[in-house]
Amino acid sequence: MENVFDILEARGFLEQVTDRNLAYELLKNPATCYIGFDPTAKSLHAGSLLPVMSLIHMQRSGHRPIVVVGGGTALVGDPSGKTEIRPIMTREKIDENGKALKKQLSRFIDFSDGKAVMVNNADWLTDLSYVDFLRDIGRHFSVNRMLTAESYKARLETGLSFIEFNYMLLQAYDFWYLFKHYDCRLQMGGNDQWGNILAGADLTRRLEGEVIHGMTFPLLTTSSGIKMGKTHKGAVWLDAELTPPYDYYQYWINQDDRDIERFLCFFTLLPMETVRRLGRQKGSDIREAKKVLAYEATRLCHGQKEADKARDASGQLFGASGSAGSQSVPTYSIDQKEFEEGVPAYILFEKAALTASRGAARRLISQGGGYVNGQRIKTFDQIINKSHLENNSLMLRAGKKKYMRLTLTD
Repeated sequence: MENVFDILEARGFLEQVTDRNLAYELLKNPATCYIGFDPTAKSLHAGSLLPVMSLIHMQRSGHRPIVVVGGGTALVGDPSGKTEIRPIMTREKIDENGKALKKQLSRFIDFSDGKAVMVNNADWLTDLSYVDFLRDIGRHFSVNRMLTAESYKARLETGLSFIEFNYMLLQAYDFWYLFKHYDCRLQMGGNDQWGNILAGADLTRRLEGEVIHGMTFPLLTTSSGIKMGKTHKGAVWLDAELTPPYDYYQYWINQDDRDIERFLCFFTLLPMETVRRLGRQKGSDIREAKKVLAYEATRLCHGQKEADKARDASGQLFGASGSAGSQSVPTYSIDQKEFEEGVPAYILFEKAALTASRGAARRLISQGGGYVNGQRIKTFDQIINKSHLENNSLMLRAGKKKYMRLTLTD
């Protein structure tokens, strides 16, 4: 079987590795690896997909992933990538989010028959004695060295709280704990976690005299400079209730042409020869590659049935007249009494989140980019009312690609 190190490198996952040769040797045989996910929300977003995909590759190559739900570390808050302290969350909210993440990650990783393990670091961190922790663990850390970590350096100007300063010690303790109890010898994560990963490897060397390894992945932005997993409407969530499968599909199909080959490498399991072939498409042909990316990414996250529905709905909309019949398109419901009087088009577009503001809606419609049931809206304040309904719904469209089906509520 091909070494997963080669797979990850060929697909562009690897940013930094503690020792490439030793890590390569480790992965020649079945090994245990881990990635942690702090439950700061009830869902992961598309920006978290790269580490999730790495665990899929690890498992497919015969290795055992450990998913650490950071119920303990979330009580402290990771300063990485933040310009100010994260809000302190309650134990109840963290536990609630942790349960949701466990269910969500089970869609990507097979936890049956010991093929993977899911643990919550609250199980060992919250029982620690603070004084004992300082004496047994804290004495191995150099404050001078900790302050050279990017996650801390970036915060020194805006302020780094003492509680956040402890985060590196806790994550290092996690790595040591998983080594002791699960023989875990590899930690993976985003490149902003490099300092924390090194700290865990160093702590384990000091406590156990063992060499364990770390690797990081690039922190992704799109070619247009937008952070991965973000849109003008906010985060693109992996939870279908927060980001419906149709919207998720549209997020991927609307990626910049320059990103398609790279994202096919990262976010699908297609063979590399297929990825390279699709990545060579130019002009109008790149649309087919985008459809493949959108379908494969949606299938991995939401299953084949939802991916089929999203693809079919997208095909109907982009190839047809704008009929309001597709049930897979995102829906906005409006009060029937309000709609009887009619709503100006620009207000309706803003209410339905087709634009970020009413000003943006006015500009869009005035420039000919607003449609109702496939017909261009003539003026930004054109009244949309019950006369536009077809089978008790209507279809709004912003530009070429954004649709919203409007229905009435009593």
